[in-house]
Amino acid sequence: MPTILSWHAIAIRLLLTAISSGVIGFDRGERGHSAGLRTNLLVGLAACLAMIQANLLINSNGKPVDSFAVMDIMRLPLGILSGIGFIGAGAILKRGELAVGVTTAATIWFVTVMGLCYGGGQIGLGAAAFVLALAILTGLKKFEGRMHMQRSAILKVSVTAAGLTQEQIASLLVRAGISLSDPFLCYERLPEENRVFGWKAQWKGGRDDTNLPPAIQELAARPDVRKVELTR
Repeated sequence: MPTILSWHAIAIRLLLTAISSGVIGFDRGERGHSAGLRTNLLVGLAACLAMIQANLLINSNGKPVDSFAVMDIMRLPLGILSGIGFIGAGAILKRGELAVGVTTAATIWFVTVMGLCYGGGQIGLGAAAFVLALAILTGLKKFEGRMHMQRSAILKVSVTAAGLTQEQIASLLVRAGISLSDPFLCYERLPEENRVFGWKAQWKGGRDDTNLPPAIQELAARPDVRKVELTR
């Protein structure tokens, strides 16, 4: 990190930070995420300015002879990294067992570090970070969408008195690739007419797939099945 900065060097650092943060923010905003163009621009530029300020103060005396205070200029960028955690935490929402906004929070933190790189004069490192982030956020999005993730829920199947038994239902679902555990039996209002079987079910589905597994849909369409309920 050079000890003397020219306005030309400062302008280059700010410009590269704005371009890199802006492109990442535009990509996130275009995909409908809460931290979009303006958020990422402000976060990146704030980190860059903090590092430039630390760079400008690097020639200051750490502890003058007539002072009890010690100036530690690196606390400024470290404070930026600590403070960005509050913004990142605000971007994360908990919906049941699913945490939403983790990638958004990680992007904000990444843009902060990238801005610190630019602000500290590590232009090559900042540019490499920008290319890497863009490749991860755009290139891996399609790959991630094709990934299958483990899903689990409590499955309850209500059948008529003459309908399938618990073992028959379990056999149908297991053959379709659905794992069942912790079976239980309960009754609704009329136990002589309704039998309600339950399990803890696990299956693999697409990341953004909100539909029920085909085997459960086929089970729900049977005439002797009155209701199929999944509780996550």
